[in-house]
Amino acid sequence: MSTVYHRPADPSGNDSYVRPLFADRCQAGFPSPATDYAEQELDLNSYCISRPAATFFLRASGESMNQAGVQNGDLLVVDRAEKPQHGDIVIAEIDGEFTVKRLLLRPRPALEPVSDSPEFR
Repeated sequence: MSTVYHRPADPSGNDSYVRPLFADRCQAGFPSPATDYAEQELDLNSYCISRPAATFFLRASGESMNQAGVQNGDLLVVDRAEKPQHGDIVIAEIDGEFTVKRLLLRPRPALEPVSDSPEFR
């Protein structure tokens, strides 16, 4: 399957990044026939970013969070305005470097790696 999609540049200078959203669901089990029909458009800015001034992106590096679904090379969307809760995956700055870990507030505050690698247990 190949899909060609083109949207003319927005003359208003809007910073949106609109991509096609296909009507079909993606099978997690057995494959199903694919279609080239786009149901609607999806603006990734409005879908992923609720507070642009507080949002930045980072690329994940390493394997310490692979069991939490954060893989080496993943693009992380970070909203600094979110108040972290116990158990959340957070980006922390430690000694001038960023790290992604699970935040534990109980029994005492800690940042925990979530990996299947024995190196991080």
